[in-house]
Amino acid sequence: MGKKHARAARPTSPHVLIIVQNLPVPLDRRVWLECQALIARGYRVSVICPKGPGDPSFHRIDGVDIYTYAPAPEARGLIGFAWEFAYSWIRTALLTLRVQRRSGRFNVLQACNPPDTYWLLALLWRARRVSFVFDHHDLNPELFRSRFGEPTGLLRKLEYRALLWLERRSFRAADHIISTNESYKAKAVTRGGRNPDDVTVVRSGPDTRKMRPIYPAHPRPADEIRLAYVGIMGPQDGIDQVLLVMDELVHKRGRANVKAVLLGFGDCLEDLKKQTTELGLNGHVRFTGRVDRVALAEHLSSADIGLCPDLKTPLNDVSTMNKTMEYMSYALPAVSFDLAETRVSGADTVVYAPSGDVGAFADLVERLIDDPAERLALAKAGRARVSDVLDWRPQAEAYVGVFDAVTGFHRPGPAVLDDATPSATDAQGRRYVDLADEAALDAYLLTRSSEPEQHS
Repeated sequence: MGKKHARAARPTSPHVLIIVQNLPVPLDRRVWLECQALIARGYRVSVICPKGPGDPSFHRIDGVDIYTYAPAPEARGLIGFAWEFAYSWIRTALLTLRVQRRSGRFNVLQACNPPDTYWLLALLWRARRVSFVFDHHDLNPELFRSRFGEPTGLLRKLEYRALLWLERRSFRAADHIISTNESYKAKAVTRGGRNPDDVTVVRSGPDTRKMRPIYPAHPRPADEIRLAYVGIMGPQDGIDQVLLVMDELVHKRGRANVKAVLLGFGDCLEDLKKQTTELGLNGHVRFTGRVDRVALAEHLSSADIGLCPDLKTPLNDVSTMNKTMEYMSYALPAVSFDLAETRVSGADTVVYAPSGDVGAFADLVERLIDDPAERLALAKAGRARVSDVLDWRPQAEAYVGVFDAVTGFHRPGPAVLDDATPSATDAQGRRYVDLADEAALDAYLLTRSSEPEQHS
């Protein structure tokens, strides 16, 4: 009788299905933190996303069921993007049926843009009493204007209006909207016509207890200054500005000991490699391609200066740059073009150059190279700010609070589970820098080198 009852029992905790088209999970740091927050508070979680290299069609990681599909070929032109969106939408819609069969009925569908197309899928599932939460990651109309300029001509105007229409449908179909910052929330209210109470800001803050500097296993040579960039490499991301800055530093200012490591991938990667060769920078610039969290910690812990080359565009100016907070997490001083939301994140712990002024950007990099004391001060101030103001923990509480309100479910407890005794080393055996030991921290920040022998 007991066994029969056990078979008939159904889980009582709500099931959240998260849809992501832009990146695989758990590579998408924000979405993975969201998944972990929901799991910590008793929710069941499934994810549909494109496959990363070597990913199976289904796997479970830390309690999260991940369903994947082969990504569409790289899109080019209007027809290519339309095909990519249609293909991904259909594959995702079919996988929602598989999720229900394998992982059980889901109560909430969370769609993360881009693109702004999954509101229609949410409306189809609404007939089964599934709520819709729109996690607003990107402003697609601003992305369009940033890549193609202000729309002129009939076709461009139609494309732009279509993006506005799709965005508006996403805003209006949602039971609740999650925005990454106040600038995005303002768009949901003004352009989407939503009440401010229907929109919750959840910033993409890092988990600073896990994202913190290590003594690198492969530190840079003592006489080398290493610059680092991490992020997507698309037309709007300004990576070509890094190459122009490197050309300025190496060829025009004689800084032969300056090297740059560029972490990430995207539409422009091959073009950037070609430009690197044309500028004669192959000995000074290295592209890593896609990196995981292990490699990210290694590279950002051994670099001297982080680079934020995003130009001031309609999208970039109001977008929160994850790279800025990741540099701050690893106590890495950073140089950025002057953007409104980057100033919100970095405040006075980042130094800013006028947008597009390569010479001014190079001046700031050179200033930090020549002034270790300023690098040290910025590094410590940035780490303190990201820990005290931008950490993921309060954001996780706000995030889970949205689902508690939508579902009526609530389980007390923290939305981020921490180890009772923080480890002195990471999973790879690399020792964390002791952030509470000021002398050890200062010594590390000035050299970004291997662990001192007395700590071995």
